[in-house]
Amino acid sequence: MSERRDDAGTAPTRELGLLDATMIVMGSMIGSGVFITSAESSKLVGSPGWLLAAWAIVGLLTICGSICCAELAAMTPKSGGQYVFIREAYGRLIGFLFGWATFLVVQTGTIAAVSVAFAKFLAVFAPIVSDKNYLVRPIHLGSHYAIALSTQQLAAICVILTLTITNTRGLDIGKWIQNVFTIGKTAALAALIVIGLGFGMNRSSAAWTSSWWNPAQNGWSAASVAPELVGLGSLAFVMILGQAMIGPLFSQTAWNNVTFTGGEVRDPDRTLPRGLILGCAAVVGLYLLANLSYVVVLPLEAIQHAPQERVATAAMNAILGGIGVKAMAAAILVSTFGCVNGLILAGGRVFYAMAWDGLFFKAAGATNRKHVPAVAIVAGGIWSILLTLPVVLTKNEATGSYSYGNLYGQLLEYIIPADLTFYALMIGALIIMRYKAPAARRPFRVPLYPLPAIVYLAIALFLIVDFLYLKPKTSGVGFAIVLSGVPVYLVWRAIGIRAPKIDGSEAVG
Repeated sequence: MSERRDDAGTAPTRELGLLDATMIVMGSMIGSGVFITSAESSKLVGSPGWLLAAWAIVGLLTICGSICCAELAAMTPKSGGQYVFIREAYGRLIGFLFGWATFLVVQTGTIAAVSVAFAKFLAVFAPIVSDKNYLVRPIHLGSHYAIALSTQQLAAICVILTLTITNTRGLDIGKWIQNVFTIGKTAALAALIVIGLGFGMNRSSAAWTSSWWNPAQNGWSAASVAPELVGLGSLAFVMILGQAMIGPLFSQTAWNNVTFTGGEVRDPDRTLPRGLILGCAAVVGLYLLANLSYVVVLPLEAIQHAPQERVATAAMNAILGGIGVKAMAAAILVSTFGCVNGLILAGGRVFYAMAWDGLFFKAAGATNRKHVPAVAIVAGGIWSILLTLPVVLTKNEATGSYSYGNLYGQLLEYIIPADLTFYALMIGALIIMRYKAPAARRPFRVPLYPLPAIVYLAIALFLIVDFLYLKPKTSGVGFAIVLSGVPVYLVWRAIGIRAPKIDGSEAVG
């Protein structure tokens, strides 16, 4: 697939160096997850040791995945990245389904979710920003859903709108924002670790007052967490451990985003593998140390029941008091803002590549005079904004009143197993391409091949099966969302107009 030019003759330019690529990896990964998801994970596993184990296993998954992806990225450094890898290995339909899920909920839903997380922490400094402060009160659409606009949603929309516009103004400004905010939030996460491990350790914390590896001694039981697994013995705990990895998995996803910008990376033979591996290794290490700081600062119950699941804020409050809460909130604002920028910057490149194949709106397959796929970026931004508006209804039968939750959060829960499946397909593409194109140029080759691929696929398969068993309804909906792309693909394939090559001939998909 050659890169498309617009009517002015411009095309994506290779402006991203090693620092930029590494910052895209780290910035897309570090959002709000590491600061909050340990609350739910610790409830599920019931001990500090198994909490750290859940993060470590997902970290191993991430490192193995990044190593395998590095070979594919250096081999095929094109816009769209993972979409191109999957399309080349499995065909256009599977490639489209990846792009369909990416546009419908994975990338855009994550943008919406992290933007609202930004707005939640903005409320620490601006109380007017609240999910209860409605500009447009919920308009019910049946018995389960509504559309609303609160000041919290408005703040999230402003973040998405601002970063969508700035990323259409050229790669330079997008990567500058990414680099500055990623360095800032990495420093903030490092400060949390240093303060926690250096000044916050105390004998009343989970590290000293809870059993590390026997959750039953901490009052945990499988029946209280997953009653449907009672009677399965040790297998029940293994499956619950898998469920506890959902939070860490969400927190460590999006490292693939740098591959979406493959057509704009300088010296991709070296830059893409190094950026992937360095970025993932750094984030995995930071996440493990952050969780270690939680367990040496807070009692287990305080981790499990942190207010609004803000574990990092609870830890800083325990050490520094009110000033710590505000410092952590400011750090998370930096973190989430940078994360949204990275997701917007990279995501548009997938839709650009799909349009180039005639599988997305034709206009999205062109670049503007700033050499960026502006239409594709705007399309993703608009859909992300729309995903901030729906809310889910929960009715209190006793009082007849309603409470409201964000739809995108539900969508992300639905899509996690399907998203992991596409990651596994990407790793499988490494094996397939070794057979389909054994003589292809491979500037980087996976060390100890095929061990990293086998480790990744084994862990991913376990987690997918585990999610399907424990969460059949939400997992089933996730796969249904993906499969809904099949008829869309058939229609789009029938009416799609394939983009011309730069020399004027038909593009080869």
